[in-house]
Amino acid sequence: DETEFRNFIVWLEDQKIRHYKIEDRGNLRNIHSDDWPKSFEKYMKDVNCPFKMQERQETVDWLLGLAVRLEYGDNADKYKDSTPDGAKNADNTAKNAEPLINLDVNNPDFKAGVMALANLLQIQRHDDYLVMLKAIRILVQERLTQDAIAKANQSKEGLPVALEKHILGFDTGDAVLNEAAQILRLLHIEELRELQTKINEAIVAVQAIIADPKTDHRLGKVGR
Repeated sequence: DETEFRNFIVWLEDQKIRHYKIEDRGNLRNIHSDDWPKSFEKYMKDVNCPFKMQERQETVDWLLGLAVRLEYGDNADKYKDSTPDGAKNADNTAKNAEPLINLDVNNPDFKAGVMALANLLQIQRHDDYLVMLKAIRILVQERLTQDAIAKANQSKEGLPVALEKHILGFDTGDAVLNEAAQILRLLHIEELRELQTKINEAIVAVQAIIADPKTDHRLGKVGR
């Protein structure tokens, strides 16, 4: 808006730049005059503005910079220790993003919070609350992350096993312990089978890399 623009220029000169004496600002203040553009052009030359009147955006930026420089020069002691709002917000954001930097481990609220988490996650209590917090972190990483939960939710289908058909090989003297030992042995055998499968896959992969391309595994021959 042309009227707003002219009022803006007058405000800058009256309040911040003050290049003219008060009595010499009449032509610039007469914003409804048809000669105002000429007065503004003269004003730009007087303040040594490097831009032309048609370059309005550049002119506005330059005049604002001049006003800020003059304002600072008049009140250097007031502004020299000021921190930009953007820097303050950045500092606050950093502090909020890292709330544990200034954490007081002796704070009763901190201890109560760690104890509540430990009880919720069924973690054994310890005299050092930082040790408990570390245990909580490990448990959360290993059991409660999205990947861990997804892996735990993957159901494995298997066949029912009759324990009485598997010989334990020793007797603990307790039927319950014997049954638990049988289960552990079967689980161990399952893990060994899975390990052997992975070893076989690794061997095949290595052979595929180092063997002759013409190897026929079905014939047990290498090359032609």
